[in-house]
Amino acid sequence: MIPRRLHADLEVKLNREAAVGLIGPRQVGKTTLAHAVAAARDALYLDLERQRDRAVLADPAPFLEANEDRLVVLDEIHHAPDLFPELRGVIDEGRRRGKGTGRFLILGSASIPLLRQSESLAGRISWLDLGPLDVLEISGESDLRRLWVRGGLPRSFLAGSAEHSFGIREDFVRTTLAQDIPHFAPRLPMEMLNRLWTMLAHCQGGLLNLSQLAGSLGIGATSVRRYVDLLTDLLLVRQLLPWRANVKKRLVKSPRLYLRDSGLAHALLGIPDFTALLRHPIVGASWEGFVIENLLAVAPPFAGRGFYRTARGAEVDLVLQFRGRTSPWAIEIKHSSSPTVSRGFHVAREDLGAERAFVVHTGTVRFPMPRGVEAVPLPEMARLVAGAEAAS
Repeated sequence: MIPRRLHADLEVKLNREAAVGLIGPRQVGKTTLAHAVAAARDALYLDLERQRDRAVLADPAPFLEANEDRLVVLDEIHHAPDLFPELRGVIDEGRRRGKGTGRFLILGSASIPLLRQSESLAGRISWLDLGPLDVLEISGESDLRRLWVRGGLPRSFLAGSAEHSFGIREDFVRTTLAQDIPHFAPRLPMEMLNRLWTMLAHCQGGLLNLSQLAGSLGIGATSVRRYVDLLTDLLLVRQLLPWRANVKKRLVKSPRLYLRDSGLAHALLGIPDFTALLRHPIVGASWEGFVIENLLAVAPPFAGRGFYRTARGAEVDLVLQFRGRTSPWAIEIKHSSSPTVSRGFHVAREDLGAERAFVVHTGTVRFPMPRGVEAVPLPEMARLVAGAEAAS
């Protein structure tokens, strides 16, 4: 279940660049997309998680030069970090012979480590993010509810039952803890990270408080910082940074933390279905994180994003700044079909000089609210955000 727009974007980049890097969490469909592109291009596919495919590249230069007329797909590239300098030489040599585009498609499940490993390819690689399914890739109110409860991992979303979906997400957590994390942090205690991951699910949307987390886990704040950053690098946690505003007010400086996939958050909290979610105290924070992740997934690539909060409680859940617009959008999120907004939201939007103000709610109807605020369902808000720069 891969969006056509991503397939098209990938094809454009391959026709323009020597190498394209496709980044996304485990199980979001990177390999499926890569196989679709490979089939259309008669590409050579290597899964570097497998020893036999890594052995093929034991002496990479002759092998890659012998296949210079084919796209080479390198899946799970983080298992062969020493390959990047070799790719640079092959790309440069190919350019001298007029073979400068569509040489390599590189797949990885971690952002910062992979970007660091690939520094030798600067100027030779273009990156494309592939996240979980978002609200613009589904249809109907029932699908929206299912996407919220199950999350956007395609297998989880498409599972035949709630029980099957829940099991898929539990397996994802176990696999991540047992395979992915030991690769990037081999000495990191798995049980400790599992506890932290679950604590972050309980604190969905809360401010990062290293001291509090460290006290609960019985470890140092420096270790907690390292663990949170690792989950962020693995594209499992989002640290939404506070918006920098030129105001004479004391602003919150800590990031807000969200588990990026709502379905994984629910699995960690033992929430199997929609009924259980509605009864759980996390329901409002879960909806907030779900909305934020969906809006950021469809936002233009270089849109500014953050949240705004003063020490006195003036607050906006999501601030978006689009190119071509002088003022940001202020977005509040409410788990209600009849939302209201606080005085603090109006104070904050005035601080920001917001061009437009919205409340994203759980209903299906768009309607005006007092003082120029618009109440908008999530699918319509996502379409507004996706087209914001085109409309400017």
